[in-house]
Amino acid sequence: MKYRIEFDSVGKIKVPGDKYWGASTQRSNKYFNIGDFLVRPLVIHSIAIIKKAAAIVNARNKDLDIKLSKYIIKAADEIIKGKHDSHFPLKVWQTGSGTQTNMNVNEVIANRAIQMMGGKMGSKKPIHPNDHVNKSQSTNDVFPTAMHISIALKAKEKLLPSLKLLEKELAKKSKEFKNIVKVGRTHLQDATPLTLGQEFSGYHSQLKKCISRIENALKEIYYLAQGGTAVGTGLNTRKNFDKKIVKEIRKITKLPFKVSTNKFAALAAHDEIVNFSGTLNTAAVCLMKIANDIRFLGSGPRAGYGELILPSNEPGSSIMPGKVNPTQSEAVTMVCVKVIGNHNGITMAGSHGHFELNVFKPLIIHNILQSIEIMSDSAKTFTLFCVKGIKADKKRIKKLLDNSLMTVTALAPQIGYDEAAKIAKSAYKNGTTLKYEVIKSGLISEKDYDKVMSPIKMTRPK
Repeated sequence: MKYRIEFDSVGKIKVPGDKYWGASTQRSNKYFNIGDFLVRPLVIHSIAIIKKAAAIVNARNKDLDIKLSKYIIKAADEIIKGKHDSHFPLKVWQTGSGTQTNMNVNEVIANRAIQMMGGKMGSKKPIHPNDHVNKSQSTNDVFPTAMHISIALKAKEKLLPSLKLLEKELAKKSKEFKNIVKVGRTHLQDATPLTLGQEFSGYHSQLKKCISRIENALKEIYYLAQGGTAVGTGLNTRKNFDKKIVKEIRKITKLPFKVSTNKFAALAAHDEIVNFSGTLNTAAVCLMKIANDIRFLGSGPRAGYGELILPSNEPGSSIMPGKVNPTQSEAVTMVCVKVIGNHNGITMAGSHGHFELNVFKPLIIHNILQSIEIMSDSAKTFTLFCVKGIKADKKRIKKLLDNSLMTVTALAPQIGYDEAAKIAKSAYKNGTTLKYEVIKSGLISEKDYDKVMSPIKMTRPK
């Protein structure tokens, strides 16, 4: 491999000749070779968006040569499109402000721009990664801004559409199953009847509220720290630079970004992201309940609840022929556990904003983007390959309902709680039906029993 010599404030260092990164990135590769998680491409692309916007504003303010601005923008556009993803090798576990990643982008843009201008990579001439690409910026405002841009882009493009797809399918199932009366369950014990449609309406309502929470939390994510520079004061920027650069970011992303109302808070804390992560945590709790219920209701086919018939997507066992497992539900529940764990990490990281800077930024953005990604994917596959194909086993549902003793609850207003309890216990002990025991007791006539004990009537108020 051929190398070139680059330099920074520490000194000279060898850099692979075919790579656009520079000295800072090379040192980070050496000193932060921790784990196998790379900084996500979306974060890189978001930083490139900031660099492009800054170059536009700096040129308009006559703080950056128009020609240099032109080539910085060209290089940034290539990065935004993902053309140079292989030139961003840095791991998540680095300086807590994300300095190495910001410099990685600065160096790649500078060297690529220099190359396009016919210059020598690594020379820092005519474009310098700090003096030109990073002009009017600090890692301390660039990285949190990139965090917000990344979250907003991924949430709008992937998370919300996936959750809304599931919500729509749950609404369909609520209507499809509205007339199927089944036994209810509380404490994992038989309870009074409800319809399968009512049961699914609960799932639909849960998820719909989760989507609303996410959308509301996203409104805070639209506020950007850019323009605060090192500690929030805006040192080395012109007046209104923050407003101008956020305007350009709005144009590039087509999302309603705004200037942060307080840049000291924007750099030192990440409450908005902690809050957004909290909505994902709640959504994970919701999806865990839905996926588990569907998994349990589909258990069997002969020794479980067996009320739902789940789609058979693949063989379920390497040793038991013909076995089909609730694999989609299991995948969702694993994702939920991971999202909940990620939120715990984000919460702890968010609590460590010391003085003018939170130095857990790479961890925070890694965790939340992972949560958004896997929740989006799992919600979509769960919808397409499970929920959409769910069928009700009406025969099994009726059998379980007919054998249930908790329909006796409807008799309590006529014969009293204590007598109703005796009837249920007698039927259970004798292996008989409620009807048989009630008629035998003489507490109510068969005609009145049939009138009161209509399962469909038990699914709504009188």
